[in-house]
Amino acid sequence: MSLSQDFDHLLEKLNTERESLQLKLHLASMDAKDEFAEAEQLWQQFKSKASEIADESIETSEDYIAKAQVVGEELKAAYQRISQRLTE
Repeated sequence: MSLSQDFDHLLEKLNTERESLQLKLHLASMDAKDEFAEAEQLWQQFKSKASEIADESIETSEDYIAKAQVVGEELKAAYQRISQRLTE
């Protein structure tokens, strides 16, 4: 799989997990809600980077995509922590 395809897959997976967590947050503790608010900031950064990567008129380097993936991995870890809190 190419780096771009990997990134697209990560974007789809994160969006699905994000939507699932939003539903569970209605019953969540305040700590989980606070962490989700922080994760939302990362999500906005990630979406912005994803838009630039997807826009073929903007030239994006491998380094830029790699940095976007780092943000995505941080977001993934945050979602996992929140999800774990919700199942405790």
